[in-house]
Amino acid sequence: MTLPAAFPEPEIFARDDAPSLRWGILAPGGIAAAFVEALARFTDQRVVAVGSRSLQRAVDFAARFDIPSVSGSYEALVASGEVDVVYIASPASEHVVHGLLAIAAGKHVLVEKPAATSADDARRLFDAARAAGVFAMEAMWTRYLPQSSVIRRLIADGVIGEVEAVLADHGQAVPRDPERRIWRRELGGGALGDIGIYPVAFASETLGAPTEIVAHGMLTPTGVDAYATIALGYDGNAHAALSAGLLTRTPIVATIAGNRARIDLASPFFTPTSFTVSDTAVFGATRRWDDPTGMVGFDGLSWEATALARYVDEGRAESPLHTHGETISILATIDEARRQIHDSGRVLR
Repeated sequence: MTLPAAFPEPEIFARDDAPSLRWGILAPGGIAAAFVEALARFTDQRVVAVGSRSLQRAVDFAARFDIPSVSGSYEALVASGEVDVVYIASPASEHVVHGLLAIAAGKHVLVEKPAATSADDARRLFDAARAAGVFAMEAMWTRYLPQSSVIRRLIADGVIGEVEAVLADHGQAVPRDPERRIWRRELGGGALGDIGIYPVAFASETLGAPTEIVAHGMLTPTGVDAYATIALGYDGNAHAALSAGLLTRTPIVATIAGNRARIDLASPFFTPTSFTVSDTAVFGATRRWDDPTGMVGFDGLSWEATALARYVDEGRAESPLHTHGETISILATIDEARRQIHDSGRVLR
């Protein structure tokens, strides 16, 4: 039997292992609210300012979360001497513009995923951060969850053998309102960039950059990808089968299959969750891991903030768990999958 006698201890980004940075929130929407709530409950990070193009919206957000400073423009927010790091929570189409704005003001940045709507734009963002000497990171929060560190150790220690397949899906039944951001091409909408980035990033973490990309999907009448099924090939025997969509809710699970054992992550796989390890040679032989922290859902956003503070304190320019190069590579995979779907000309009826 190849199952581990005991699971590795998870890496925990403990609140007292990082300095308390002063955060500014750029664009106070739904994900920004979840982020601020997680920081307040589980970290020593301090949200000291919020900025919006609507002063009233910033005032309301500040009142909700007891944030002391309010700005009616993004320029005023990033110019504040009270802010160390800016969390970019605007639509994906604006991530690079707003990230560059904060970087030019000398601020570290955490940019919501996707960091940009193309690999080239992400490269431009990260090049600017390096030139300015500030830290920049895409908010791929899954990388910093305790479960991810345990899975990385299991793979590195050879517990599941050679990885030969990665399977992951993320489908949501999104209301089909053409005015919603996710259905609008000019705002960076579509299945691949918004929710498909989770399966693609999961495959990237496990197998690296693919050598072959084959994508099938359809467009919405508004011009964004409604769904995508992606097959990725790699050197050697490994492959990945991924899917993302806006039309129906899928199981949202993920599997890493090795030639000795298999890891199955429970739904939704990119949030704090459990997983099982199953021996491929012994039917029914499984061992389950559960998150010991008790965190659920968007609580897990807290880990990436503490990780960023630790990395800044260590003088790093990027996250060692989700580098600039890998972020760009993931977006390049999405770029190619999106290109194939657009070139197919298939449109939903």
